[in-house]
Amino acid sequence: MALLRGVWGVLSALGKSGADLCAGCGSRLRSPLSFANVPRWFSSNFIGYPKKPMTSYVRFSKEQLPIFKAQNPDAKNSELIKKIAELWRELPVAEKKIYEDAYRTDWQAYKEEINRIQEQLTPSQLVSLEKEIMQKRLKKKALIKKRVKLKTINESWKNLSITQKQVYIQLAKDDKVRYYNEMKSWEEQMVEVGRDDLVRRSVKYTAK
Repeated sequence: MALLRGVWGVLSALGKSGADLCAGCGSRLRSPLSFANVPRWFSSNFIGYPKKPMTSYVRFSKEQLPIFKAQNPDAKNSELIKKIAELWRELPVAEKKIYEDAYRTDWQAYKEEINRIQEQLTPSQLVSLEKEIMQKRLKKKALIKKRVKLKTINESWKNLSITQKQVYIQLAKDDKVRYYNEMKSWEEQMVEVGRDDLVRRSVKYTAK
């Protein structure tokens, strides 16, 4: 799991667009800000909104990835990130501290800039921002729940016997035939009433 988080963090840093809000951005909000995309009204008012600084590990990975990629041009990014993670674990404490200090410095500057920008927001904008954050969090939770449900269904399908699967396969075939017949009948009606533009281009019917 830690490796996956590392891969995601590095790839995000390499190809990320938009702005980030930090956690604990000030006491004026009831809850910390932590989402990827700033609302349109917010980003339009503050075009230069700062990005969340890279963690010490992500900064190290971003530096090392081009080197590893040059040495292994045919390797996948996920494979390279795994090697970089191993190198980071073996890195001496003194060398890690350089990256950790740089992160702390950037984080402090980031929080100060966030607070400066927040001071420019009106109370109504702050309320709107909180609502936007809550909506994004609920949407993310719903998406995760949906993925878990699909994964469960997929596992259930794998555990079915061939005989059990055949029942659903046949139902799917029957639905496909039904759909084809209904579509054909509808398109023929469209041709009769002069609405050829609604008929699929790959299908041609002659008006009766």
